[in-house]
Amino acid sequence: MSVTEILLRLARAVLDSVLKGLTDQLNTVEQAAMNPLKAMIQQVVGGAWQGKGADAFVEEVSSLLIPNVTTIQNHISTTCTNLEYARDVIERADEEVERLVKSRLFDAFSFY
Repeated sequence: MSVTEILLRLARAVLDSVLKGLTDQLNTVEQAAMNPLKAMIQQVVGGAWQGKGADAFVEEVSSLLIPNVTTIQNHISTTCTNLEYARDVIERADEEVERLVKSRLFDAFSFY
């Protein structure tokens, strides 16, 4: 196994680890931020808290916090998608280079 192959395997392993970490972060944002915010809104709307303060709370959470958390989720998701695309491009390029090298060797040495 060549040094290049070892480095490519290592790079793929690191990228897979980064993607897993980002996916874990996306799940954490969903479970630790978005779900509790939605649950609080449901409780307030359901009558647990009433009045102008309750209405203001629901408005603040609905118009500020939830959109910002959604933006964070979208950024994480987009980053994952872009990294996966980059990984696919690198793998296709690596396969194409390998195919071309083997083809050139085959042609150069006239293997039949």
